Amino acid sequence: MLLLLLLQVAASCLWLGHSEVVTSFESSCPQFFFRETPPNEALEPESPAWICQRYKNQYYFATLYDRKRRIPVYSAYLYQPGPGTRPKTWMVEPQLMGPTYPKTMERERTLLDHFSISLEQLSKSQAILQDYKNLTGLNRGHLNPNGHHSDSSSRTATFTLTNIVPQNEKLNGGAWNNYEQQTMIRNTQGCNTTYVVVGAVPGNNYIAKGRVNKPSYIWSSACCEVDTNHRKAWAVIAENDKNEVQLLTLGQLEDMLTQLYGRDQVSLFDSDCPRE
Repeated sequence: MLLLLLLQVAASCLWLGHSEVVTSFESSCPQFFFRETPPNEALEPESPAWICQRYKNQYYFATLYDRKRRIPVYSAYLYQPGPGTRPKTWMVEPQLMGPTYPKTMERERTLLDHFSISLEQLSKSQAILQDYKNLTGLNRGHLNPNGHHSDSSSRTATFTLTNIVPQNEKLNGGAWNNYEQQTMIRNTQGCNTTYVVVGAVPGNNYIAKGRVNKPSYIWSSACCEVDTNHRKAWAVIAENDKNEVQLLTLGQLEDMLTQLYGRDQVSLFDSDCPRE
């Protein structure tokens, strides 16, 4: 009897530990944040969801999701680029509908065909593929880009619509792509571990008949551990209607985000990451 009880408790703990939509990043997937410290509450939306992005039974990054605006607030990951092909399959997050649904990201078609879920039901909790069709001047912009990952599973995991915002297509394919591919390679020279937090500031415009917010700004920040005693940091921000990226210090970005959100002082990383 005691053994059965212990097995039930163990199974319960295992299930809790594997929940996709979690109560906090600190308790579920802290490894994607420098010193296991996520950004502070200054960025939290009215209807937040904390997602430990899980694919094939493994966590690959973390996303704070805005249920109301149907876009991510930010995604956090470890910068580990490597060769590979760009995935083609887009997925959604079943657990945004409720904890009884699958704990890993799935394709829309899989949910519709095998879990008796309607597209209307799915669309209430998040953006769906239909929301991103027939866009003009915009495309699906990754916060956590697939090119910053080293194998096919980690790359595929970035292709969830909970990691996507409507992004100016010229910016996405131009200055922002240059930052992701060229500036990041230069800046991470000598880094042992680089923690990245990429986000989007909500705007006043929407796509998909008012369902999905079009961000006013896209931003990125990085904290690099050179060794146990030395760290460096950098950041960028871009208006989502211009093909320009502004390079900043971490402190400058946090101050800009504080002004844009108009709430408490924004802190993106633990205080040991340099702000200047």
